[in-house]
Amino acid sequence: MKKIIKESGIKDINKLREEFDKVIIVTHQDFDGIASGLAIKKYFEDYGFKIVDVQIIQYGDREWSLKKSDPNSKILYCLCDFAHGKPMFTIHLDHHDTQAGAEDTKSTNFKQARSNVKTISQTISPKEIFTPEDIELISMVDSADYASKDITPKEVITYLFQLDKDKSLQRNKILLGLVTNKLLLAFKNKPNFLENIVMNAQPSIISILNNIKKQMKERGFADIKSLEKNKEDYVKQMKKSPNVSKVGNIIVQYGGGYMVKPGSYDRYTPFKNNPEADFLVIAWPLGLVQASCNPFKKERQLKGVNLGEVKDEVLSKWEGKLKEKQISLSTIKWVSETSVVEGSVGFTFKDFAAIYGNKFKNMDSGKDILTEIGYAMNKHFGELSEDEKELLDIITVSAWDIIESNSGGHKCITNISGLNYLGRSTRPPKGKKSFGDDEDAPYVKFVKMVQAEFVKVLQNKIG
Repeated sequence: MKKIIKESGIKDINKLREEFDKVIIVTHQDFDGIASGLAIKKYFEDYGFKIVDVQIIQYGDREWSLKKSDPNSKILYCLCDFAHGKPMFTIHLDHHDTQAGAEDTKSTNFKQARSNVKTISQTISPKEIFTPEDIELISMVDSADYASKDITPKEVITYLFQLDKDKSLQRNKILLGLVTNKLLLAFKNKPNFLENIVMNAQPSIISILNNIKKQMKERGFADIKSLEKNKEDYVKQMKKSPNVSKVGNIIVQYGGGYMVKPGSYDRYTPFKNNPEADFLVIAWPLGLVQASCNPFKKERQLKGVNLGEVKDEVLSKWEGKLKEKQISLSTIKWVSETSVVEGSVGFTFKDFAAIYGNKFKNMDSGKDILTEIGYAMNKHFGELSEDEKELLDIITVSAWDIIESNSGGHKCITNISGLNYLGRSTRPPKGKKSFGDDEDAPYVKFVKMVQAEFVKVLQNKIG
């Protein structure tokens, strides 16, 4: 799997010290993101910077709920493990093949790497931060490279670790790292949980695990026994779920089932219940279709299927209609800012231009109108007047470009995203919805259509 670290501004660390002495780290909410946050924190501290805050970022509407930076402050903002940059970030570190919104940073450097933490710890830093063993484990989790290490689904989804004297020290370390990742995922949505890890743990898997255990005890989180029971109940529930079926060797799933209890959901549950399956195609009602290979099967590569190419073939079926369908900027801003609060960065015109470039249509040409729209976009959607909302109606992007800009992946995992923008009005609905309580929203119907087509094309490829 090809991964790229994008590094911007970090070569001038000594010059940056002349301009900044404080740092705010913004990082993604997975194992590699948290490890990257710890690594870059240690790197900055070694150069005399003070880390004053950590914020966690996630794709979707939570991306735009990030705290707004103070334009008059001399605080350096560093983004880790996230593909959508913003003007507020001086440094952008990411491992995706492409990035948006990071073009105006001070410098760029591309390196092949399996994870962010590997490059920060072993290339950017003049001395190693994480140990090579820890980096290898984090990289394995980040790339789901389980088959090469003979890792089973049971070992990935368990919360229990017991030292097995019949196994090698290295094997026990791997199993300990998998439990650490599992516990991190179980509580990642708890307020300030991940931020606490980055601010207070040291750059090592053992330190991350100890921090998690400390928070579990002090904050009254579910204990290991409860987590295990919730997980086992979830595995049984999904085994009988009417929303999970098989087409040949493809698992077809809609939604994640009942996953309210802490520790219940795990993305690899379908492969735990169907170990012989080669692929999973899951549709989420939030407007996402995701397809992935079974990462526990060594022979999965022999299928000769590139899921990224399947994605392109599936979408081509609706290319003409999706290019005709125009989505207004007002709709994009409304949907993007679902989770914003006072002080959030919000979805600005710079974000819009960074993601969609020059793909938008201006229904009323002229620089003056774009300037007015830019000013309006600096407000949150809920603060806009009706006149300003109508102003944003003037700018549109085709549904095709929205889906293409938000989708991606590689041969073993790929996403079709942005489907939640379809079938939406330009304003939040008032009163009764136009569809029945038991009826899918229009965009959800399309999500299911895309999923069905993906399964059909994939099945033909296998056959």
